[in-house]
Amino acid sequence: MKFINLLKKELSELINAQMIFSLIFSLAIFMIMGNVMQSVTQEMAEDAVNPKINICDLDDTDYTNGMIESFKEKGSNVTILSVTNDDYAAALKGSDIKSYVVIPKGFTDELKSGKKPSVISVNKIKSASTLSSFTGGTDGTTSLINSYISYELADQQGVSEENLSIIEAPLSVEDHTVVADRSAKISSSTILGKISTQNMILPIIVLVLLMLTSQSLIASISNEKIDKTLETLLSTPVTRGSVITAKMLAAAIVALINAGVMMFGFSTYTKGMTSAVTSDLGITEAVTKTLSADEAFRQLGLNLSAMDYAMVGVQLFLTIMICLAISIILGALVNDSKSAQTMLLPIMMMVMIPWLISVFTDVNALPLAAKLIVYAIPFTHTFTSIPNLMFGNITEFWLGLGYQFVIFLIVMFFALKLFKSDKILTISLNFGQKSRFKKSRKTTED
Repeated sequence: MKFINLLKKELSELINAQMIFSLIFSLAIFMIMGNVMQSVTQEMAEDAVNPKINICDLDDTDYTNGMIESFKEKGSNVTILSVTNDDYAAALKGSDIKSYVVIPKGFTDELKSGKKPSVISVNKIKSASTLSSFTGGTDGTTSLINSYISYELADQQGVSEENLSIIEAPLSVEDHTVVADRSAKISSSTILGKISTQNMILPIIVLVLLMLTSQSLIASISNEKIDKTLETLLSTPVTRGSVITAKMLAAAIVALINAGVMMFGFSTYTKGMTSAVTSDLGITEAVTKTLSADEAFRQLGLNLSAMDYAMVGVQLFLTIMICLAISIILGALVNDSKSAQTMLLPIMMMVMIPWLISVFTDVNALPLAAKLIVYAIPFTHTFTSIPNLMFGNITEFWLGLGYQFVIFLIVMFFALKLFKSDKILTISLNFGQKSRFKKSRKTTED
């Protein structure tokens, strides 16, 4: 049996109707979520560009009428509501309005008497969604009212608008960010936001690749072992090294297909979140005066070269190979279909722990004992590869790559030793119970 035939056999077992259906279903979920997020972010962007002012003027004086007219002249979309007997819910019935501001009676008199007037903010909650609460609020309306009153009072006291703006914000901050021995005129929050956006995809790719790779290979070996087809396969005139290589390569190909589809769906989801904001908000004057994040990345030396990405690819390949070698050993320990799912748990823990830590904190910032424990997990070095290259931690990167290579040699040695012996057919993790494979072989010998 040629190697290519072995590979075709393994691929045909892994690529089935169930896998294709799950990929289509996952892609559809991502696209639906992207469309939902696009509608929400578009509403938020429209509110930011064209603020909607829903207001109920119970004071109804020349001062409040002039204030409302000034809002209209500045391009705000003003909707006048009416409220009777403090029935704030009645004004929202039969409309899509989520909130409004009530100017109570006596508002102008309090202002003229030197007192601090108050307004009533009314907000309607339709669901428990967090993002929906960011749209249609009264913060914009109350901010405009505050600004109008401030300028009116300043004008009465003979204070110009320029002086008032200085009084309200007397301090001007010029942000500079330093990385190693380089600096750029940009805020650190902008740099960190771009870094988190760029580094979001690789950890998810690694997570999906490792989970799908290990799951498919453990399932393949365990099913063949349970169905006794593995014993038949190993008795054919083909080297066991070819068998194990075909299984690992097939699992890697299927994992890459799954990861590619997942990343396409994830990119559709993130594009839906950001497209509405970027198209509706455009480029503001403040942004044009500030150094762009791309230019700042270049000045700070944070851009990765083609060689850097190639090094990350090598480390990702080593990570997948380690996962495959561990999966072969774990798959050989399975003695029934239920334990096949349990065997996935060690790999899940070794992947999830460094992934979560890399999302919420810097591994190098952990205490020494915790850092050594986390770095002992071979998959950690893949999640920290890009940050290490970006910030010039080349020594840490090469140490991690070398550590992964050593771990791969050790795990692959045990996997080959197990696969080339008859223990692959009899070994099992049964927690004190006798393996039914051993029973079966003993019965056959008798």
